[in-house]
Amino acid sequence: MGVALTDELARKAVDTIRVLSVEMVERAKSGHPGMPMGCADLAFVLWMKFLRHCPDDPGWVDRDRFVLSAGHGSALLYSLLHLFGYSLSEEDIRKFRQWGSLTPGHPEYGLTPGVETTTGPLGQGFANGVGMAVAAKMLAARFNREGLRLVDHRVYGICSDGDLMEGVSSEAASLAGHLGLDNLIYLYDDNRITIDGSTDLTFTEDRAKRFEAYGWFVQEIDGHDHGQIEAALKAACLEKGRPSLIVARTRIAKGAPTMEGSCETHGAPLGAEEVSRLKEKLGWPAEPFFVPAEVRALFEARRRELREIWRESEEMRARAFTADPDLERRWRVQFEKKLPEDLETALLSAAGGDKEATRISSGKVLQKAASLIPSLCGGSADLTPSNKTFIKGEAVVSKGAFAGRNFHFGVREHAMAGLCNGMALHGGWIPYAGTFLAFADYMRPAIRLAALMRLQVIYVFTHDSIFVGEDGPTHQPIEHLASLRAIPGLVTIRPADAAETAIAWAVALRRTEGPTALCLSRQGLKALDRAVYGDPRGVARGAYVLSDCEGTADLFLVATGSEVHLALDVQAELRKEGRRARVVSMPSQELFEKQDPSYREAVLPSDSRPRVILEAASPFGWGRYLRPGDLMIGVETFGKSAPYSVLAEKFGFTRESVMERIRQSFG
Repeated sequence: MGVALTDELARKAVDTIRVLSVEMVERAKSGHPGMPMGCADLAFVLWMKFLRHCPDDPGWVDRDRFVLSAGHGSALLYSLLHLFGYSLSEEDIRKFRQWGSLTPGHPEYGLTPGVETTTGPLGQGFANGVGMAVAAKMLAARFNREGLRLVDHRVYGICSDGDLMEGVSSEAASLAGHLGLDNLIYLYDDNRITIDGSTDLTFTEDRAKRFEAYGWFVQEIDGHDHGQIEAALKAACLEKGRPSLIVARTRIAKGAPTMEGSCETHGAPLGAEEVSRLKEKLGWPAEPFFVPAEVRALFEARRRELREIWRESEEMRARAFTADPDLERRWRVQFEKKLPEDLETALLSAAGGDKEATRISSGKVLQKAASLIPSLCGGSADLTPSNKTFIKGEAVVSKGAFAGRNFHFGVREHAMAGLCNGMALHGGWIPYAGTFLAFADYMRPAIRLAALMRLQVIYVFTHDSIFVGEDGPTHQPIEHLASLRAIPGLVTIRPADAAETAIAWAVALRRTEGPTALCLSRQGLKALDRAVYGDPRGVARGAYVLSDCEGTADLFLVATGSEVHLALDVQAELRKEGRRARVVSMPSQELFEKQDPSYREAVLPSDSRPRVILEAASPFGWGRYLRPGDLMIGVETFGKSAPYSVLAEKFGFTRESVMERIRQSFG
């Protein structure tokens, strides 16, 4: 290392981390000082002796990943990034929790160099780390060979009592144990304190035994004893076939003169007097954000070591690519997620079936997409036959066998969505996740975070309306389309037939700046004759003129998904009565809103001519397209258990019912 790491220097380095974290919170008058103080010993040993990372190249492909699942302790991570020389200056940490800073209240991916994922909603980071570990295993299976390990890294993390209380972590831990992810090591900050007080209030099961039951390698240590921390991490690194949980008994706000162990330190500054007394206790200068020169030198020495590890890794990869150009080609295709220029044409050729559910069309399109895009992978939450998410000819990812691209996530929607985020964050993969649209509620926190992080994750939501039928209102989505459309950065697409489904997939695959939700029908839908109707490539623009009329339209019928076919039937009936109607297919409001005003005006003029909007879901969110006097035909109650043809009649989604509503509204 170049600098002798004595016990005294280690203590001073840990105290530096504690004081910097406390001062950030104190200056902001907001934050969580207790966790960084309690975890400083754990973090120091991990980052100084085990974590392979490169401050000069934060995106180094073969770096170890560090996930601060306990994101409320962000000051701890910012202190480490600053001390290790990432692009995070003293001025940046002084601006903790301020507008426009690189140090927001919870770590944000894409904002701060060295932050691997956005954490804060407890348990989500835990699930992300499992996804990262799976992604690494799959890449290793694809690219490593005897004598060559292009992918050789681990995922480390710190999780809290709160993380382990949240259900998503239980789901993710169960799956991680099932898969035997021995490249995953979590340090559990077992301080037994939450905001309300002692965990004795709510959290009294034996966490170690719980994780042993999941199939994890569990060790219990004193989280302030550096020897025990190092020994436990070494043992975890040597463990084969099991992920590791190191249960580290810690004291929240370790070192605080009067507040150590207090729940009051969880989410509030220590206060000026306590900070002053802390510095006095440690023999620390009053100067704010002080870092001793010898501590700076220690972190810089480790940074030089890490730079050498990075250099050797990169040179090894360069030599391998020189010796095997095809290996380099496959690597670049994998990580750059290259798509064929004629993707839309290829996917349209795969979509077929005169009358089939769009979920079935999606399954056909998926086969073609997977054959063209090696980075595409995913699965379903125990609904594979219904969601049509299985890539034929590919193996299932399982313990000790990570070369496939299919996942059986089990009945774990929470974990599935969190894992997909982790896979997307890791790099090299375009993950997709399948379930019924009604169960998107189980996934919403992770979907929201995918949108916040601008991750390319694809959601395959089938059984998209009350026309699920006999399964009844528990499985019939009503408010779910509106709920998804309300998430900033998420694009929701509800296609009307096989061709629209193909283009919807193309949009999702080309869309690298955020997640996409495909909402697909259970019931069969007739393939629209594109020699008669509009080009399905209009899906990429959110809405397009599917069927126009002769002359100037005096009525606009706007619909999505299965209701597009109803709109065409109504258009034909109106024509018999001498009325001219234009049918607009609008599978995605978000994509349509991104178009230039001239296009939007050409598709759906803003003049006073009436509009009729048809969607078998909540009308909520359609207000932007409705003016006084326009007609919205939606569903404002829960559904019923009955065949879908009966539901169409009872809920007013028949040609006769819609015509009657139009006559009542417009004469």
